[in-house]
Amino acid sequence: MKTASVADLRNHFRRLSAWIENGETVEIIKRGRPFARLVPPVHAQNPAPEVDWAAQRKAIWGTRVFSETEVQQMERFEQEGEEG
Repeated sequence: MKTASVADLRNHFRRLSAWIENGETVEIIKRGRPFARLVPPVHAQNPAPEVDWAAQRKAIWGTRVFSETEVQQMERFEQEGEEG
């Protein structure tokens, strides 16, 4: 955790805000004692990527439509532990 004085906060806010944006917690010192702690918001720390399942399916299978027989075979292979 990084530390900064109240004067640093006032005079070098841009640098401190860059630390926070990069995920650092900054403890603010006032008259030699801890005064406050600035932490990045929870959502800013490694947000989970959004997955476009429809785009992935289209990239793999295109516009192919499976017959009922093919679907049944794939289900059977999955139940047996094989990949179809």
